[in-house]
Amino acid sequence: MKFIEAEEKDIPLIQNLAKRSWESAYAEILSPEQIVYMLRTMYSENEIMKQMQNADYHYYLIFNEIDRSFEGFIGYEHRYEDYTTKLHRIYLVPESKGQGIGKAAIDFLKVKVAAGSDRKIILNVNKNNAAKKFYESQGFTVFNEVVLDIGSGFTMDDYEMEFYVTGV
Repeated sequence: MKFIEAEEKDIPLIQNLAKRSWESAYAEILSPEQIVYMLRTMYSENEIMKQMQNADYHYYLIFNEIDRSFEGFIGYEHRYEDYTTKLHRIYLVPESKGQGIGKAAIDFLKVKVAAGSDRKIILNVNKNNAAKKFYESQGFTVFNEVVLDIGSGFTMDDYEMEFYVTGV
């Protein structure tokens, strides 16, 4: 597994990986209309470009060197809050789940965070998303519940989770 820092030219690939992942991960959780809305707003070329222009925001593509295929991506932001990195996005294509790729991505993030000044990683996960159990298996714990208005009559009903980084 190789983590490749994404560049502007990779935006269409990120959009494609997000669409493939979301169509599987959220099919039973969100309405098709909300999935389309969120992909269109959160993964627009302008939105991703704006994030890439932020020196603290990083996208990494997850590349399977054996199959020579992209399996997903991770997007995170250092200094989101004091001493805190926010994991905004970690998505894998459906056929790559259960192969240890998600764990490798979280381990990669933990090392990146430990190398800097941040000491905590936070993330949001939909309350009905099975990924919550995965995050718990990686040491994350729930610290809050939120319902966020994301516009156009849609909301996100999430758990906020955290992990404290110590000498990874």
